[in-house]
Amino acid sequence: MTISVVGAHWIGGEWIPTARSNNFDIVSPLDNSVIGSAPNGGPDAAEAAVAAAKSAFFESDWAHAPRLRAQVLFSQANNLEARSEELARLLSIETGKLIGVARMEVAAAISEIRYYAGLARAIAGRMIEVEPGVHSLLSREPAGVAAIITPWNAPAILLVRSLAPALAAGCTVVMKPAPQSSLFHTAFTRCLADVPELPNGVLNSFCEQGSSGAETLTTSPDVDVLSFTGSSAVGKRIMAAASGTLKRLNLELGGKAPAVVFEDADIPAIVSQLAAAGMILSGQQCTALNRVLVHESRFNEMKKALEGALKAMRVGRSDDESSQIGPLIDMKSRDRVNNLVKEYAEYGILIGGIPNGSLAKGAYLSPSLLAVEELDSPVVQEEFFGPVMNLERFRTEEEAVKKANATRYGLSASVWTKDLNRAHRVARALRTGTVWLNDHNKLFPEAETGGVRESGYGRLHGVEGLNEFLYTKHIYQRFGQVRGAA
Repeated sequence: MTISVVGAHWIGGEWIPTARSNNFDIVSPLDNSVIGSAPNGGPDAAEAAVAAAKSAFFESDWAHAPRLRAQVLFSQANNLEARSEELARLLSIETGKLIGVARMEVAAAISEIRYYAGLARAIAGRMIEVEPGVHSLLSREPAGVAAIITPWNAPAILLVRSLAPALAAGCTVVMKPAPQSSLFHTAFTRCLADVPELPNGVLNSFCEQGSSGAETLTTSPDVDVLSFTGSSAVGKRIMAAASGTLKRLNLELGGKAPAVVFEDADIPAIVSQLAAAGMILSGQQCTALNRVLVHESRFNEMKKALEGALKAMRVGRSDDESSQIGPLIDMKSRDRVNNLVKEYAEYGILIGGIPNGSLAKGAYLSPSLLAVEELDSPVVQEEFFGPVMNLERFRTEEEAVKKANATRYGLSASVWTKDLNRAHRVARALRTGTVWLNDHNKLFPEAETGGVRESGYGRLHGVEGLNEFLYTKHIYQRFGQVRGAA
């Protein structure tokens, strides 16, 4: 398999040439073949990108030109739309995302950019007369240089949900993708950068194989806000490293999403939704359904139905329109999850494994379903990040909530019942940033998402996503009064 796209750095309005000897290979999880290469930037590239962004923030009109920002964002969305199919196919081949899901991700990213393009011209402060003739102006201003570190599992939408509000707010940006999605990120960035009105240095990007450049962003005093999506462990390290500069952080981290299924749920009707929610991106999504908590009266029925639904899902190449589960991101991840499943085989209802034949050459893994009762088990507490689901039981509404809240994560959950009073009651009791009622994994540009506890803090999407890249400045003035005017 050969792809002509090569990763590159975009810094200060230029594509930066690099020696091929400094590049690292990009391997497709479809068949473990090398499909391209990208430059290994590191601290030097990070520092150059930050310097360009800082210069653009203070020396261009970008921070003060909302109409320009809206125009640029709309143009970026149009560029992406014109190349959407090409981008989706590259995304599918490089990361193993199912082609249909890749198309939806690119479309969602375009929609999100247009949403924030509309908000760019609607940023407003307020004025208060605190005493007669004394006014306080509360101005909403861009935070400054924003660094965005994104993972490989959804490299379009997880970038755009930070990038679009940052640009709309008037920030300048440095982007650092995961190495596994460097080719897609470069092609995506070309669409973003190909806007004549975009001032040089407002948008910057560098690739790297390791994390030294990302660490530079975390500790740089010239980065004012950092948005990171990834694991809870890395999020904690970022918090510690960023403490020296007290920069603002936006962190969306790991998850162990539960679905609470009550006794009145129509299991035959919803089981395919549950299976699909668990197997989205082969389970490599922080909001993927990991735990199915079902009322004890329906446990055996759910066990049989969910096992059958998972068995029926077709594992195959992500560029095959008929596939329902694609590969994991790489062979290392495949083997890690496969070994975990073997370790906890005692819980197994359905134990997947590495498929035979041509798929064995790629990072494919068939789904697994584990039944577990002990809340302190690693099967419940740890994020597998693969095609593995748990099946657990509960007796009462109170026990369902207690079990659903039993992990250190709090990113998302779902409640399945025909009783809407119960649905809202339980949703309020769940300690998660998002709760879906009789559905799962529904995300929109207009609706904020984010985590609590070890799933992070801050919000992206929606109006609150814009606020992550703005701060409020208080400007005081004693105007005085005109007295005696009739």
